[in-house]
Amino acid sequence: MTTSQSPGPQLSPRTDTRPDTRPDTQPGDLAVQATGLVKTFGGHRAVDGVDLEVRRGEVFGVLGPNGAGKTTTLSMLATLLPIDGGEARILGVDVRREPHRVRQLIGLTGQYASVDERLTATENLRLFGRLLGMSRREARSRAVDLLERFGLQEAADRPLSGFSGGMRRRLDLAASLLSRPPLIFLDEPTTGLDPRTRGQMWDTIRELVASGCTVLLTTQYLDEADQLADRIAVIDHGRKVAEGTPEELKAAVGSSTLQVRLTDPARTQEAAGLVAGATGQAPTVTPEAGALNVPLAQADAAADVLIALRAAGVSIASATVAQPTLDEVFLTLTGAPTGAAATDQHENGEVA
Repeated sequence: MTTSQSPGPQLSPRTDTRPDTRPDTQPGDLAVQATGLVKTFGGHRAVDGVDLEVRRGEVFGVLGPNGAGKTTTLSMLATLLPIDGGEARILGVDVRREPHRVRQLIGLTGQYASVDERLTATENLRLFGRLLGMSRREARSRAVDLLERFGLQEAADRPLSGFSGGMRRRLDLAASLLSRPPLIFLDEPTTGLDPRTRGQMWDTIRELVASGCTVLLTTQYLDEADQLADRIAVIDHGRKVAEGTPEELKAAVGSSTLQVRLTDPARTQEAAGLVAGATGQAPTVTPEAGALNVPLAQADAAADVLIALRAAGVSIASATVAQPTLDEVFLTLTGAPTGAAATDQHENGEVA
């Protein structure tokens, strides 16, 4: 797990001065309703007052760097960790008071496959089905249906030791659907998968929602959140720092972004000061690359930045004005790049 980095500006589209245009949400419309969630490990608050509302039939993304509290939050909602503070309801059922009922309403796919590599795909699914209380006939029927649905029927009788990473992830997701749960928790479902397999998993997630499921997923991949999520909550240092649709989050960092790369990376901090003076807002800096990302309220404000740099004799290798991406949103909100290569894990008593 990466070490904590200083947070960026606490910008939240939910607390700006624009009118809230979201439709009114009634409690019965919510698959997940969490208020003030808290989880502590020793003296450290891994989750510090997180509020979440996930509507039925949507994909809700929880985005954040390693150690932000994503997996801890999901683990509390899934009854894997006790809630130290706050309240949570899953489809109207209180998580703290009725955890057994909650478990009957959810499916969970964690970061690491829970299947047994010594068994075949069919044997794994039949085993999970029996553990869920199904009859032998029902478990066998559900296994056949799910293997076909996930394109694994040709490998149904092969031991998992010969499966690729993508095949194991699909089987793990299939196992979480045995009981036909209305709500699916996916904890970084595509971590470690190649681009083609990631795309297949995305298609599967879309099919789940089209069939009536609600999906709450955690991810470090900006493109994944942009592709799949109807709404996104950004969590950093255990707190929710922003929430909205991908478009709302992008708009919150400006209508345009100026991307500047300096000829001399050693002058990056000097350039950052000049940019802040010209725009009134600190840019996101990558010192080792001599790069600055500057959020702009208007695209023509880029001229002010370039004039200020030129007047100070700061040489520019390249400059581009583009629409903001979720990468800029993430960097602005958390002050940290995404850590796609790393995965959240238990470390020093903390869950990521």
